[in-house]
Amino acid sequence: QVQLVESGGGLVQAGASLRLSCTASGRLLSFGWFRQAPGKEREFVAAINWIGGETNIADSVKGRFTVSRDNARNTVYLQMNSLKPEDTAVYSCAAHRSMELRTTATLYNYWGQGTQVTVSS
Repeated sequence: QVQLVESGGGLVQAGASLRLSCTASGRLLSFGWFRQAPGKEREFVAAINWIGGETNIADSVKGRFTVSRDNARNTVYLQMNSLKPEDTAVYSCAAHRSMELRTTATLYNYWGQGTQVTVSS
């Protein structure tokens, strides 16, 4: 069973940066980051395949967020720059075993527990 453990969330002011990490217990996984704000549906943020050469970033965060991975550490990162109050949400890491850059949450097989990101104005 694959386990995903996220870290790096917190409370920051608008304009600040945060880096989220997600470490997996399994290998050959493609990852996605999703977020869910109170009262809103879960939203796709970013995806990266297991080779690491292809990524997909949601339009809502493109130019501010990047996704990367360190296969030696089995860890994927979400670098979030120029954070805005509307980025406030619980951010979750998810994984699956295909090469696809999936943007739909239901297509992911494994999920982390989520980490809170709060951006104050």
